Amino acid sequence: MCNNHFAPVQCIIPPYINDRLFTSKRLDVIKVAVNNKFRTNRLYSDREFFRKISEEERILLKVTHAKPTVAKQAKLEVYNCKKKAATTDATLLWKTGTAKLPTDKDAKNVIVAGNATWQFYFDLFARNSINNLGLTIKQYIHYDKKFDNAFWDGREMIYGDGDGKIFGSFTRDVDVVGHELTHGVTQYEANLDYHVQSGALNESMSDVFGVMIKQKLLNQDVKQSNWLIGENILLGAKYALRNMKAPGTAYINHPDIGTDPQPATMDNFVKLPDTFDGDWGGVHYNSGICNFAFYVTAYNLGGFAWEKAGRIWYAALTDKTLFSSANFSDFKKLTTSHAQTLFGKGSLEVKAVKAGWDASKV
Repeated sequence: MCNNHFAPVQCIIPPYINDRLFTSKRLDVIKVAVNNKFRTNRLYSDREFFRKISEEERILLKVTHAKPTVAKQAKLEVYNCKKKAATTDATLLWKTGTAKLPTDKDAKNVIVAGNATWQFYFDLFARNSINNLGLTIKQYIHYDKKFDNAFWDGREMIYGDGDGKIFGSFTRDVDVVGHELTHGVTQYEANLDYHVQSGALNESMSDVFGVMIKQKLLNQDVKQSNWLIGENILLGAKYALRNMKAPGTAYINHPDIGTDPQPATMDNFVKLPDTFDGDWGGVHYNSGICNFAFYVTAYNLGGFAWEKAGRIWYAALTDKTLFSSANFSDFKKLTTSHAQTLFGKGSLEVKAVKAGWDASKV
């Protein structure tokens, strides 16, 4: 386990979706795509800074705490960026302990989702916020004009309003908020490198826990859940950003972004350059393989996903032997091992984990 550097800026919208927007025949859509790419490139330099600073510098910058705080309740702060592409002048709208909720709908959305995420990790794993040290969850809404993304930048959460034509507000899905905040959990635990298979694992961990956070909030079992990520962000009743149950089907023949390219199995593993334009080796593509393995595992076990499959995945994610460059096979071995530890050798849980990874052909 490595806690000495920060992961890249983690965005919910994959580069392959934004790249498709460049092929649009509508000038307004192309302008949004250019702005999205520009902002993401700038944020990439920010994450490089936070990756390199020391623990003492993080404490001075209030990125982390010098000592753990007592976990009694979530500590949230919500700020309004007022459509500016900066957080420095954002206005505080609400913080934990404020009796009256803000009237802003997006603020209400992130309060609900932020609390749900904190409560999920605390109730199930006794985790004291994102960094397990009582970190205040800061969330910035109304970032930039028509910005099509939401991201964790190593310190805080930032949400765009969407362009209103292809994407709606990025505060609309609890699973998206849970996804992004889980990047923070991964950052402070395994700190999986954001490249090729370890990067795809990084993305998958966020989808896995993001969907469980939504399921727990809605009290849905594995059969009631639709296993979709971002179904309210990508506008249109038949569209979502990702489908963990059937990767590659989240959106089909969408008029602006085409068809979901995610594979579900290793024989369709996407090979791309390990560069910004290559999605760091296809991390957003190939996360579908690990997502499918978790879905099959959880579905075969039945009931609530967080009760068994979620416990196994969390134990593997927080295992000190999970190194930052781990690949799919490494994580398969760890989940199998923790299933044995938690539920016994030869148990149904162990068989379900093996069946999940077999289904994804890892």
